Amino acid sequence: MMGRLLTVIFLAFFSWGWTTQDSVGEEGWDTLARVPFHSKFFKEHNEYFLVPTFHSGIRAREGKEITLKGHFMPFDLPDKSIILSKYPYAACFFCGGAGPESVAEVVFASKPPRFKADQIITVKGKLKLNDNDVSHLNFILTEAELIK
Repeated sequence: MMGRLLTVIFLAFFSWGWTTQDSVGEEGWDTLARVPFHSKFFKEHNEYFLVPTFHSGIRAREGKEITLKGHFMPFDLPDKSIILSKYPYAACFFCGGAGPESVAEVVFASKPPRFKADQIITVKGKLKLNDNDVSHLNFILTEAELIK
């Protein structure tokens, strides 16, 4: 009897650890990581870019709310927009060789506070997919709000 009680307590404690703040936003990054990319030449830029192939699973998530926890990237963007990276600046898509699935453009519903480079924040917003406009990232969170 006591052994079962300890097992139940252990399992409850163990599973609680998987649902704390540390796991917030991981599901969102995991979803983005399943998108395959291929190289495509854009004549107007005379350059190749990695372009996503959005499968039906990710298309079903478009317009739905997702949460991402990541590192703020210091880029000069419009007031309500930021870039969020799964990885710190030194290892991000722009500087360290991570893939395009590890960054998202975040457009807040209202002007967010000022962030420091690499500051870890959590945001939630509606997922917008972009596979043709190279002036924006492939994953965009619209109507976003800062959670933490």
